[in-house]
Amino acid sequence: MRTPRPLLAVLLPLLAVAGCSGGVHGTPGAAGVRDPYFGRLGNGGYDVRHYALDLAYDPATHHLSGTATLTARATQDLSAFDLDLKGMTVQGITVDGERAAGSRAGQELRVRPHGELAEGSTFRTTVRYSGEPVTITDPDGSREGWLRTPDGALGLGEPTGSMAWFPGNHHPSDKATYAIRVTVPRGVQAVSNGDPAGAEPSADGRRTTYTWRVAQPMASYLATVAVGRFQRKDTRTASGLPLHTAVDPAEAKASAKVLGRLPEVLDWGTETFGPYPFTSAGAIVARDGAAEYALETQNRPVFPGAPDLPTLVHEVAHQWYGDSVTPASWRDMWLNEGFATYAEWLWAEEHGGATAAATFEGLCARPGGDGVWAFPPAVPPSAAQLSDPPVYQRGAMVLHQVRRTVGDRAFRALLRGWPAAHKYGVADTGDFTAYVERENPGKARALAHVWDVWLRGSGKPARACGS
Repeated sequence: MRTPRPLLAVLLPLLAVAGCSGGVHGTPGAAGVRDPYFGRLGNGGYDVRHYALDLAYDPATHHLSGTATLTARATQDLSAFDLDLKGMTVQGITVDGERAAGSRAGQELRVRPHGELAEGSTFRTTVRYSGEPVTITDPDGSREGWLRTPDGALGLGEPTGSMAWFPGNHHPSDKATYAIRVTVPRGVQAVSNGDPAGAEPSADGRRTTYTWRVAQPMASYLATVAVGRFQRKDTRTASGLPLHTAVDPAEAKASAKVLGRLPEVLDWGTETFGPYPFTSAGAIVARDGAAEYALETQNRPVFPGAPDLPTLVHEVAHQWYGDSVTPASWRDMWLNEGFATYAEWLWAEEHGGATAAATFEGLCARPGGDGVWAFPPAVPPSAAQLSDPPVYQRGAMVLHQVRRTVGDRAFRALLRGWPAAHKYGVADTGDFTAYVERENPGKARALAHVWDVWLRGSGKPARACGS
């Protein structure tokens, strides 16, 4: 999926080489945060607090130009640091307004500021870049990054695609707020995360700049930009939550019934999982085939074609589980998908469908060779298996076993307490198991059995189904 990093970086010819002064005592930040599946993803030495992205895209030429300004805090004395950027041509870099040197090696853009950045200091990095943004193929064969559509494009980031359209610290453990400006030709629109903050036509009337602001921290894989012709609708739920939907006209009729239930699903989520964590909600419905999957992009999930109701419930649940509380590494993806899948089970149980227990037993009836038993949900064997059934279905089965162990009342408290305890933060599997045990001190031994057998155990649990 990524080419190995060359031993020698290629110096960007358009950047002046700015040498560090003799008093520099910092060291370069790490090129990667040692994620178990994407070792080069993310970067060490700093924490991004805010992204200001100013993009311009022309669907006719497939040309993207951008200026990305990152406000970050140094977590060590830095002589240099890396950003993740796949493809594109970099025209210039500044750090705190001074020209900086840069070099490229694979997906790494190394930035060498004019002087040392002291630990604890806040600094601002601006990168100007342009080119034809790439589509990235995941280890599982799915596509992400910048996906062309008949009338525009769709930017999707899970797990590595955001680096195709803006430079950043692209690991879920580093969340930030965003301001996203996208200039597009007249006749098409640009929709993104967060709250709309204006649509300004150019002086000649040939382009329009759309601005969106994300006030709560967001992992970069949850960022999206959708460019095209959309039917936009801005409404509010009965409780006053702003809803912003954008639907490809070809999908409008097929989407209307399910999208009409979005306020109901949000109200149910608020009752079940706790207060909605963001300042707005909604959906983006792209044309059928624009992508191969729906994605829980923050504030407004993306659907490739008209969604069905279970998928809508799943992606809305992710706003609590995955978007507000985000996995500390990609090994913890079951926390996202297990909860969102279990949300589907709960919705069905409470709306005239199968009970969660019946769904659980149906999965338990599958033979030992079935894919749901292929590996433990907390230990996918490789990046290619991160979206396989054990992460989703068996992840939900772990939660059902927790429900059986602690009882309905405690489980309902867990559904609200877990995302509240890590609101706008990151957490891993160890954080989750410790939280459940702490909230249910009399069940420690029984919960340890759940973790050993269902969360980390290999194969179909012997004598466990139906217990």
